[in-house]
Amino acid sequence: MIHDDNPLQPKLLILYASYGEGHLQAARAIKSAWEELGNHRTVMVDLMAESHPWLNEMTRRFYLKSYTHMPSLYGWMYDFTRLMKHDSWFGGLLHSFGKDKIRRILTMEKPDIIMHTFPCFALGEPGQRKNPYPPSYAVITDFDLHRRWVHPSIDRYYVATEDLKKELTLLGIPNSAIQVSGIPLKRGFVATEASYPLYDLYNLRPDRPVVLIMTGAQGVMPDVSHICSLLLQDDSIQIALVCGRNLPMKEAIQHQFRHHPEASRLQVYGYVESIHELMALSDCLVTKPGGVTLSEGIAAGLPIFIYKPVPGQEKQNALYLASKGAAVLSQDPNELAENILKLVHDPLRLTVSRLSMKQLQVSQSAAESIVLDMLSNLRIMENTATL
Repeated sequence: MIHDDNPLQPKLLILYASYGEGHLQAARAIKSAWEELGNHRTVMVDLMAESHPWLNEMTRRFYLKSYTHMPSLYGWMYDFTRLMKHDSWFGGLLHSFGKDKIRRILTMEKPDIIMHTFPCFALGEPGQRKNPYPPSYAVITDFDLHRRWVHPSIDRYYVATEDLKKELTLLGIPNSAIQVSGIPLKRGFVATEASYPLYDLYNLRPDRPVVLIMTGAQGVMPDVSHICSLLLQDDSIQIALVCGRNLPMKEAIQHQFRHHPEASRLQVYGYVESIHELMALSDCLVTKPGGVTLSEGIAAGLPIFIYKPVPGQEKQNALYLASKGAAVLSQDPNELAENILKLVHDPLRLTVSRLSMKQLQVSQSAAESIVLDMLSNLRIMENTATL
């Protein structure tokens, strides 16, 4: 776990899950912001992996397979459970996973705050501060509200938008228990001017529009090579293609385009840790609609294109951003390429898209805002306890 260098500082327990990349990235962003305030007392726990390793591996594989090969099944399951209450039979079953593990961790670590970046079971009801359970907070990592996030043991919710806050209040959550913070991101995601050294680093030219295509951490976006072929027909466009951890996809596309007459305008990368650098060089983003990736694009001020969103939270994310004028959805490669080219060659469209993006931007780092709010609430509770 961790070594307590300063036991007088509050200890933070972050519970996350390894289903997709977003929950872990949000957890890391909060941990980093916590440490920037000089506090290194953080415990990060992948709850399902530690409490039920075999079940965790099986469900992770099912998640990836259903997402790529049976998206309608995953979408059906998401929609079926979307309005599920915490005290329903199935809701209670889901929230029970990891319950004993959390109790053991609490006994061992004695954290002052529990933070969830994945909807997990939390212990202790609001107002029962005589019990051994610390306050529990939840960071909702999508633009859509699934009821699994909603549990009476959660004291405070951090959400991406005012619309999400309204949804929670309609479910009876007090307005004072919800903060519109944005989704926590690591440092670097701001709308800034690109520098010439960065163009050289990524082998891109500053005099041509850059279309950034992100296929997801596991590289699962369909029709990528066809989309690249269509875009390369416009001789002013260059493409930055990020294949994530899908090495076979990266190698296959590099092999396919190795003799292409315009191959120099296609740069193919694997997993890019400093993705904010590529975003700073780009004119628009084509991506899977995960909550964290969309928030990165919003923070960077990039017009967003979403291709074939799968049913579930990602489709709901896509529909929400489209309703705000901050994203364009396409179901066909030709339609996608046409929409991209219309945007990058039309200054007015670019301006309107970026203005729509600004409406969804938060003024402060979400991770920093969340950490400061947690510490402020902790001090309030401590002062109340001494009265």
